[in-house]
Formats: sequence, structure tokens, C-alpha cells
Amino acid sequence: MKKIITLFLLSLTGIAQAQAYEGKGDAKFDVGANIQNGGTGIRISTDYGLGENMSYGFVTSYLLSVDKNTLGEIPAFKDRFDAKIRFNANLGNVFQLDEKMDIYPGLDLGLKNFGAHLGFRYFITDGFGLFTEAGFPIAKYDNTTTGFEHLNNQFVFNIGASFNL
Repeated sequence: MKKIITLFLLSLTGIAQAQAYEGKGDAKFDVGANIQNGGTGIRISTDYGLGENMSYGFVTSYLLSVDKNTLGEIPAFKDRFDAKIRFNANLGNVFQLDEKMDIYPGLDLGLKNFGAHLGFRYFITDGFGLFTEAGFPIAKYDNTTTGFEHLNNQFVFNIGASFNL
């Protein structure tokens, strides 16, 4: 059984000629889990290559499971939903990572705040990979967040699948 697993893993590495970031014209689609204090949900994003190490994109998230507040109320749609435009510096080749890997710090401007993120992608095959990303607000639009306003306005962790388009 160990030999079969080893051969399977070696065959995956042998056929995996994917690139995590190819430069200008590169297009990625991510879908994954959004995990934050008080709720979890789904996150969808796209990234488009502008140059050798730059990309821009869009990200949206919706919290499916949210903690009720002390009064037993649940948040409205506007409290669960967030959308952002983003800019990434794709640094996989700068750090001389394997072409299947990319690390990308970036900035985002959303409905709830201006923030930053740090992400990592690893492509297993030409079209499929995994990603993880952490984000946090730099400047909130309202410093006195009360009630459900803290949702999508705090540190967030994302993990999921990435696809080449």
C-alpha cells in the first residue's frame, strides 16, 4: 500500500507542470471558506495579471453561519456580505519559489474597509491548485463598530481551491 501511495504522489509531481502565476494575462478563480471571529462563510475571488509581478482582482464573501448577538438577533444580508477590489504583488519568482507556488501580498478596498492581505497558492495540476490567505483591515470606515458591523471588518482567514482560467 505504501508503494502505491508513493507512486501516486510521484506521478502527480511528474505531471504537475502548472504555474501559480504566469504574468500579464494570467487569470485565476478561487473559491473557498471564509473563517473569522463570529462567523464562517464562502469566499469567491478572481485575479488578472497586469505584468510580471502585478495583478488585480475582485473578491466577495458571504457569511453563512453567524453567531447571534446577546439579544438573539441574527445579522441582515448587508452585515454578512462584503465585496472588494484588490491589487497583488505576485512574488513567487522574486523569492525563487517553484513555478507551482506563488506568494502574494496585496491591498484591497472594500465595502467595509481598506485592508491588506497575504496569500499563498500552490498548483497541483495545470488547472487546479490550493490557496490560503489572511486579511486584515488597515482603516475602517467607521471606528466605532457596534453590533454586527465587526463582521467582515476584522482579521479573516481563507482557504480553498484555485483554478486557472
